[in-house]
Amino acid sequence: MKTPMICVITSLLLINCNPKTKNEQVTNNPLKVEFSLPKKLKEVSGIALSQDQKTIWAIEDQGNKNVVYGLDRSGKLITEALVENTQNTDWEDITKDTAGNIYIGDFGNNDNDRQNLSILKLDLKNGAQNTTKVTQTTTFHYEGQTEFPPKKSNWLYDSEAFVEKEGNFYLFTKNRSKGFDGTFLVFQIPNKEGDFEAKLVGKLKLEGGYNDAAITSASINSKNQVVLLTHKNIHLLSGFTADNFNTAKIQKISLNHNSQKEAVVFADDQTVLIADEKDKDTGGKIYLFTIDSK
Repeated sequence: MKTPMICVITSLLLINCNPKTKNEQVTNNPLKVEFSLPKKLKEVSGIALSQDQKTIWAIEDQGNKNVVYGLDRSGKLITEALVENTQNTDWEDITKDTAGNIYIGDFGNNDNDRQNLSILKLDLKNGAQNTTKVTQTTTFHYEGQTEFPPKKSNWLYDSEAFVEKEGNFYLFTKNRSKGFDGTFLVFQIPNKEGDFEAKLVGKLKLEGGYNDAAITSASINSKNQVVLLTHKNIHLLSGFTADNFNTAKIQKISLNHNSQKEAVVFADDQTVLIADEKDKDTGGKIYLFTIDSK
């Protein structure tokens, strides 16, 4: 283990010996409840906004239907769009590109042993649809993973979070390793039909324990900022490039609220919507949060 003096010296040589030094704490506004989710949506794993921002698209994860649920902005369930030509193996996040195309990440991998990971593009345009189809399937495997599963000290190949940016998907992994330390990986995959190796473009670290730093969802805004959600915080990433997330500045923003938060989406460049799972008498809500970033 390096001593603090060695760490200072190496940082002067531009060698990052401790990724935590890039994390900055920010004090923020309170988390505001927008509405409770419909009762049938107990295990929301991802949310996205339609291009006109009138519809919130919501999905559930493993063990649930291959359905995308459409809610209006007051929380009323307006449609249940059955995805006709696929199954919900483990849908963990949903996102859209700048043209409004919707994508589902079927890449939940709790045990780090799946070899059928995919991202599904949907023909989903508006809240009037009650069916939709997959129009593009992107399958992939992770660069660096050679064992299924690897040793538990290296369980870094589960993902519940992704965004689309300029023709590529970016996946942010959820650390399930024995001896959790907040480390996560960032992978890049082309937004195309086909089978690809997910390219490793970042290895970073979030501060805190599992509820502080295990990533459950992501979203990107027009300012090229990525928000990563955990149960207790959001983490705002900026200053990265398309092929290198190691340069990212990370702002840790406490939500002052602990629940099983599983979904986040930017409503505008400063505001996010957050959803958590229903657990007995808590959760099952959509929250609004305004980011006061530095």
